[in-house]
Amino acid sequence: MERKHKRLATPWAAGVAGTVFAILTATAIVLVRIAMPSGVDGAQVTVDAGQRSAVRTALELIPFAGIAFLWFMGALREQAGEHEDKFVSTVFLGSGLVFVATLFGAAAAAWSVLDEGGQGSSFGRDVAYALLTTYAMRMAAVFVMTTTTIAHRLGVLPRPLTVVGYLAGLTLLVVGANVPWSELVFPAWVLVLSLNTLWSRRSTASRTTAST
Repeated sequence: MERKHKRLATPWAAGVAGTVFAILTATAIVLVRIAMPSGVDGAQVTVDAGQRSAVRTALELIPFAGIAFLWFMGALREQAGEHEDKFVSTVFLGSGLVFVATLFGAAAAAWSVLDEGGQGSSFGRDVAYALLTTYAMRMAAVFVMTTTTIAHRLGVLPRPLTVVGYLAGLTLLVVGANVPWSELVFPAWVLVLSLNTLWSRRSTASRTTAST
């Protein structure tokens, strides 16, 4: 009975953690994009006090987003259980961990943007944008496609969401830094997946209660 209770609670944990990650990450990306709309092309633009405040707020959200994402990954892996494909699950785990590491690296590099008057922040800004839009998003693309593959094989993901997952993964893999705001595709996908997980759990619980 205790094992059954843990299994039933896992989708709830994945849904909540994924929702928290999506909201925090999307907020951080929006704040950074508003503060530095030109990206690396605007490296010579001085960052004023208001922009530094926005970037500082975004960077303070990143560690909590990373923690929520690790919790999200763990809950998803627990749902797969013994039916997981070892090859795909290894790529799933590796891409997720590298994504978090790269995200933290981008946040650390971005602290240089908070230099007084914005002087000397060019290098940090370039590195932060490269890590976020090129490397982190590529790892996010691999994570999206492997998660979609695992969920599809287990039959726990509706066909429309399977298609959306592969499209989101391809978008993140191909587009990268070429299209501003494309980074929001990843938290948006995580949010949709999390809400679907919570809704499925609620439907399952309702049917179980009704049958009882």
